Amino acid sequence: MNLKSIVVHLDASERAHARLELALHLAKRFDAHLTGLYAVFAPEARSFYVMAGSAAYFETHDASRRERRGAIERLFHAEVARACVKGEWVEAQGHANLAVPRVGHCADLIVAGQEDPNDPESYIGEHFPETLVMSAGRPLLLVPYAGFFPSVGEHVMIAWDGSREATRAVYDALPLLKIARRVTLVSIDSESHDGTPARISGSDIAASIARHGVHVEVSVTEAVADANAGELLLSRAADLGADLVVMGGYGHARWQELMLGGATRTVLGSMTVPVLMSH
Repeated sequence: MNLKSIVVHLDASERAHARLELALHLAKRFDAHLTGLYAVFAPEARSFYVMAGSAAYFETHDASRRERRGAIERLFHAEVARACVKGEWVEAQGHANLAVPRVGHCADLIVAGQEDPNDPESYIGEHFPETLVMSAGRPLLLVPYAGFFPSVGEHVMIAWDGSREATRAVYDALPLLKIARRVTLVSIDSESHDGTPARISGSDIAASIARHGVHVEVSVTEAVADANAGELLLSRAADLGADLVVMGGYGHARWQELMLGGATRTVLGSMTVPVLMSH
C-alpha cells in the first residue's frame, strides 16, 4: 500500500496550521491527494439564548470563529498551491465526531491533533482522538499539541506486543517505514499468566517487514513495576530520539462508554511525538 489519499483535520485552534504543514509534507513526499477537512465543535445556539447575558457572547464568538475559518481555508489553498500538491477543501456537516471518521473512511491516512487543554478551540467532541482510532478503520496520525513537527518518520519506533492491533499498525505504517532512516522495534518484557496464546515475536515481525525493504533493530525493554506500558514506551521513544511512534490502539465501546487499554490511554494523553495508531 502507498499513501495516495490523506485527510487532515483542521479547526479554529492554534495548532491547525502545524497539522496542515505536516500533512502537506507527507502529501508532497508521497504524491498524495490532500483533503483539508474543517470540522469544529458546534454548541447548540439555543442553549446560549436561554442564559442571561450569553447571547452577545455567542454572537461575538461565532463571528471570531468564522473569521478564523476563512483564514485557515485561505491558508490551505495557498499552501497546497505552493507545495504543488493536489488538494481539496471540505467543510464537515453535522457533528465532527461523526463527520471526520466518515470522510476518513476513504483515506489512506488521517492526520488529526491531540486536544490542547489551554486552547478551547481544540475541543472537537468528547474523546475525539479516541473515537477516531476506534471508528475510522484507517491509520490515524496524531500530532501532539506541544512542539513542532515539520516532518516525521526519520526515526520510527514501533511499539510491539505481538497483538492484532500492533500488527495492523505495522503494516499500515509500511509506506513510512520504507522511507525511514532508522526503525527500532521496542517490546516490553513482561510475563503473561492469563492463558492467552503465544503472540508474534518481535524478531518474526522484523523478518517479515524486512522483506519489504525495511531494516529493523529489535530492542527489548524491561518492565518496571511502578510504570505502565504507555509510560515506558514514551520514555523509550525519548531515549531513542524517535520522531514517530507506531502502535496499535486498544479498546472497545461498551454501551455508550469508550473503554481504552492502559497504554493507549496513556500515549493519547501524554504523547510527546506524533503517533501513528491503528485499531
